[in-house]
Amino acid sequence: MALQDKARIVQRLIAETKDLPPRLQLAAKYIVDHSHAFGMDPIRETARKIGIGANSLVRLADHLGFDSFDALRAPFRAALTARYDASEGQGWIDRVSGAGDFGSEHALSLRNEMEITGQSLRHFTADQAQQAVEMLTGAQNAYVTATRASYSLAYYFHYVGRMALPGLQLIPRHMGSPVDEMMNVGPGDVLLAITFAPYSAETIRALRLAKDNGAQVILISDSELIAPNITADLFLKAAAQSQHFFPCFSGAMVVLEGLLHHLIRQGGDEVRDRIARYEELREDSGAYWQAKLPKVRR
Repeated sequence: MALQDKARIVQRLIAETKDLPPRLQLAAKYIVDHSHAFGMDPIRETARKIGIGANSLVRLADHLGFDSFDALRAPFRAALTARYDASEGQGWIDRVSGAGDFGSEHALSLRNEMEITGQSLRHFTADQAQQAVEMLTGAQNAYVTATRASYSLAYYFHYVGRMALPGLQLIPRHMGSPVDEMMNVGPGDVLLAITFAPYSAETIRALRLAKDNGAQVILISDSELIAPNITADLFLKAAAQSQHFFPCFSGAMVVLEGLLHHLIRQGGDEVRDRIARYEELREDSGAYWQAKLPKVRR
């Protein structure tokens, strides 16, 4: 019941936010985006995180028909307990499966996603994570490459990873083959390559060129045997089976997220300061949309 009550409030906030005053819009968005924290924090802490006064939260509760902030927060707090009830298991997927033909198909997809992320995380040992991080941080030049559909994975890893490793290079940066940008790859360098069946010929050429030039290779794939004469110094297995015609990338994503976690945490204050500067630059350049609060007249 708590989960249903919470879901109804969230859906109402999503539907009604556009019609709320600016401060209540900020409060509504925070509740939708950070429902777990909202369920735990007292009113003043919630107001501080949002950047509004506590009275705005009281006004939002009244708008939604609650007689107090605590009454509004109660379903979110109760949902936290329900969410971590181990007895629930995967019964929720069984209920999805029982909701007609589409529900059955949806449950099949959900189980597949859970299976491949679970498999990938089981394969991704602490020793492998540590070795990958040491290789990347110790390299003279660190490169990440992928082509075709898996290029999106390489792009994301580079987008976040360069904040921890400023010298991290994405290849290819534009339309073309990775080998076009590997002229200077050699001993002391590391290439992190991502590919899944059917394996990209361009990525395989990049892997061979890196090894021929004496660079180390980290391979993220569904198989260690992607082509003849391809050897990796470190192989990170990511499950990719799907219920459709293309590989699922959620397994690869959890591996990449794990690497990013360690790269950022091990970078310490230097990395945190660099990320803060990135964020300030983006905010100053208007990269992010922000709701504008009305000016207070004095």
